[in-house]
Amino acid sequence: PSFGFLFDIDGVLVRGKTPIAAAKTAFQKLVNSQGQFLVPVVFVTNAGNCLRQKKADQLSHLLGVPISQDQVMMSHSPLRMFKRYHEKCVLVSGQGPLLDIAQDLGFCQPITIETLREKYPLLDVVDHDRRPNVLVSIFVLKFSVVLFGEPIRWETNLQLIIDVLLTSGYPGNPYHHKNYPHIPVLACNMDLMWVAEAQSPSWTTKIALLTKLSSCISRDNVMTDVYGANLYNRYLEENSRKGSKSRIQAKVAGGSGSAALSQDDEIDNSWENEFAAAAAAHCRSVLVCTGVYSPHTELPLGTSESVTETVFHGHRDFRFEPGLVEPDHIVPDVDAAVDLVFQLENFAP
Repeated sequence: PSFGFLFDIDGVLVRGKTPIAAAKTAFQKLVNSQGQFLVPVVFVTNAGNCLRQKKADQLSHLLGVPISQDQVMMSHSPLRMFKRYHEKCVLVSGQGPLLDIAQDLGFCQPITIETLREKYPLLDVVDHDRRPNVLVSIFVLKFSVVLFGEPIRWETNLQLIIDVLLTSGYPGNPYHHKNYPHIPVLACNMDLMWVAEAQSPSWTTKIALLTKLSSCISRDNVMTDVYGANLYNRYLEENSRKGSKSRIQAKVAGGSGSAALSQDDEIDNSWENEFAAAAAAHCRSVLVCTGVYSPHTELPLGTSESVTETVFHGHRDFRFEPGLVEPDHIVPDVDAAVDLVFQLENFAP
């Protein structure tokens, strides 16, 4: 087949640890009798609290089909391209096996918030029960900051991250009067909502991933997943028109130009080659109604009022474009989405 699927996970295939009934039906159409996929399938998730292999194992168990880690894109997966920071000391925040995740991505000197608070015991002033009676010797290292996702102790993480930022990476020092531009902060996700077993969406922090195949099946937060799919489609179209070596990130994002392009200088140039390898021509966004999005609420309208009234949680160098939050298709669930794509692609499994 000349097409493939990108499946979001939460709200599309599962709600928490419970598979959505339509997902199992859909995946029976995507594999043959031996469990082999009939079309290319990649799973994309804003989650960042585990390794890709663990997420692949979870999906295999829930969906009843064999899934490899190469088919999984976590929110932190793009950090493999940020090779400029792999040799630096980085402060990592989030949940799960943070050191294992960081090292798997290529970071050689990751340090957790917990280690930092142990080495700088005077910084964590919120939880008095955890303050040490005896001060330990501190160590001096310059940090960058990597945010994998939401931590369990927000107050401690926020305090220490702010201390690191305001001291330009040396948290034992006094605050700098000039603290901008600050040290690098690599945030894996900024999406504020997701859905699990509860009937109402949960609030958190995530960011949409830009990915490489042709049909993006997404639950909504339209501000991230649909926006990202449509933005990537624009990238593909521009890339095809101008050539694979055009550096058009700022233009396709409706960004401010110099600010977005300046970010390229912070990243190893190999990222451009990895994006240039994408063979897809288009990315079609399909929104399902089993997650955050409700068919009874309206999507943001393409008006100036919408731009000013809508809270946009995207990258600071991307300005909000109402057209990018409008999906190509809206369907009840992922099974209907698979049927739709098969129909559009004239594919009979």
